[in-house]
Amino acid sequence: MGILIKVAITAVALWVATLVPGISLSGGSTLTKIGTLVAVAVIFGVVNAILKPIIKTVGCAFYIFTLGLIALVINGALFLLVGWIAEQLDLPFQVDSFWPAAVLGAVVVAIVSFVLNLVVPDGKDDD
Repeated sequence: MGILIKVAITAVALWVATLVPGISLSGGSTLTKIGTLVAVAVIFGVVNAILKPIIKTVGCAFYIFTLGLIALVINGALFLLVGWIAEQLDLPFQVDSFWPAAVLGAVVVAIVSFVLNLVVPDGKDDD
C-alpha cells in the first residue's frame, strides 16, 4: 500500500509542478491527465531509484566541493530525463528546457512531496 501512496504523492507533486512555466500537461479529459500523471510518477520513481544513487556515488566529490548545490543541477537533469522519457512514450507531459523549467520543476516536486509525505501517513507507523 505504501508504494501506491508514494506514487499518488508524486503524481500530485508533478501536477503542482505543471504550474511552472515550461512544464506542461496536455491531453483531453481529466481522467487522461490523471493517468498521465500516474505514469510519469512511476517513471520519475524508477529514474530516481536507479540513477540517483549511481550519480551520488560517482559524483561524491562534486557534492562535497559544491556543498551540495550540485544536487540542484542533478535533480534538474533527472527531471528533464523524465520529461524526455515521457515524450518518447507519447505521454502528454513536457519539460521544455533545463533552466528554469527542469530545475525549478524538480525543486517544486521535492518541496510538495516533502510536505505531502509529512501530512499523509504511508502505513509504516501503524503500531
